[in-house]
Amino acid sequence: MRGNAAVVQTAVTQRYVDRLMVGTDGLLDVGRVGRPHGIRGDVFINLTTDRAERAAVGSRLFIGKKWMTIQTSAASNGRWRVHFEGVDLRDSAAALTGQAMFAEPIDDPDVMWIHKLRGARVVDASGADRGTCVAVIDNPAADILELDTGALVPATFITSFDPETSLITVDPPEGLFELYEE
Repeated sequence: MRGNAAVVQTAVTQRYVDRLMVGTDGLLDVGRVGRPHGIRGDVFINLTTDRAERAAVGSRLFIGKKWMTIQTSAASNGRWRVHFEGVDLRDSAAALTGQAMFAEPIDDPDVMWIHKLRGARVVDASGADRGTCVAVIDNPAADILELDTGALVPATFITSFDPETSLITVDPPEGLFELYEE
C-alpha cells in the first residue's frame, strides 16, 4: 500500500506546503504579503502553500496582530493580487509588506498534514513500535519523518495514518531501523 504516500500534503508531490508555526496558536504559516499594487490598497501576496483557496475571496488570514479578510483576488504571474477589507489606501497596503500570513488548518480527510504527523506514534507493518514523529524534514525526493529514536523514514513508506489515534504505519525496506540501533 505504498501508494497512499501520494496523499501526503507535505512535499512528497508538492513543492510548497502549509507549515505549522509555533506561537500562533495552531495557525499555519501560508505565505507573506508582498508589495502594494496601485493606489487603492491592493497588495501582492506570495503563498508558501499549494492550496490556492488561501487566496480566495472571503479567506481569512492572520497578519500582524489581526485577522484580515480577502475582498478581491486575482492570480498574477505565480502570485496573487488581493484587496483586504479595510485596506483602501496605498500607505495602508505598504504597511503590510513583508509580514507573514497565517491561517487556520484546512479540514481535508484525504491528506496527511505535517502538523498532524508531528507527535504521532510510528509502527511498522508488523506492529512494532518504532518511535514518535518529532519532525517532518522537507527533502526534494520525499519528505522524511524524523523519529525520537533518531530514525529517519521517507514519507513514501507511509502506508496509513489515523489522525484520530495519531498512529502512522510504515512499511520500510528491511534493515532501515537497524541502521539506528546501537
